[in-house]
Amino acid sequence: MAKALFHSSPLSSSSSVDISMTPAKASTIFGTHLRSSEIEQTHLRFPDSFKNPTLRLNTLMESPVLTSEIMDKSAVVSDKALNQFKELRNRFLGFKKEKYSQNLEHYQSLSQNQAPKFMVIACADSRVCPTSILGFEPGEAFVVRNVANLVPPHENGPSETNAALEFAVTSLEVENILVVGHSCCGGIKALMSYQDEINSNSSSFIKNWVIVGKAAKLKTKAAASNLDFDQQCRHCEKESINRSLMNLLSYPWIEERVKNGMLSIHGGYYDFIDCTFEKWTLDYKGSSSKADGGYSIGNQEFWS
Repeated sequence: MAKALFHSSPLSSSSSVDISMTPAKASTIFGTHLRSSEIEQTHLRFPDSFKNPTLRLNTLMESPVLTSEIMDKSAVVSDKALNQFKELRNRFLGFKKEKYSQNLEHYQSLSQNQAPKFMVIACADSRVCPTSILGFEPGEAFVVRNVANLVPPHENGPSETNAALEFAVTSLEVENILVVGHSCCGGIKALMSYQDEINSNSSSFIKNWVIVGKAAKLKTKAAASNLDFDQQCRHCEKESINRSLMNLLSYPWIEERVKNGMLSIHGGYYDFIDCTFEKWTLDYKGSSSKADGGYSIGNQEFWS
């Protein structure tokens, strides 16, 4: 059986000391009572040499060969991770030197308060960073990202996405909500691939999440059944954005602000294959058929 010995950092220059708890009455440690029998065999050991302050774990295993293999693999993984974080460190220091330090007053102001005009709901896909593609600076956009940039309806109950929505709308009082979808979306492909009704007892987190886009899938199947699978997915990528815009109106505190002209709801579609961006705005007055998924859009633009 493996045995482990932890060497602590130096507390004294004296030699090793063993401290054993002797039988006594119940002791109190941080407000917790422990019986002496439970701590009687506790030992604190301070090693003779503290030349290396690094915490060391020496594990004795029955199989030296297995130990060697594990250590070799761990070393490779550790070196790879070390190099990756070294690159991140360089990027951070570059940011601090070239942006933070040169705009110190702005960043100090942000440390006290934030007042973004935009909330962006985007996909978690690593190829779709709204800050990069739309050029948001710190403090300009409150961003939440999830699989397939979906907005669940109000009746679905709490989620990370609508928690962020509540904060952005009711506390930060953003003026625009922008839902950004994209080409080749794996979440939408997963949604379109599921053939049967998703069981609420399914153990797949992905399945249980993307079912939020079921209405968009059904509308896509009805309108684009003659297209091949990839074309249907592209159609659904845009349809799911519109469905999410309608779902936003199911939140009373969002609909009220949209109705009063305090908040606008927009859709966006980023095609990273040819680097184009489509943008449109939900027309609240023309979107009265919320029950059947009806909507009207305006202010359409195509950036290329």
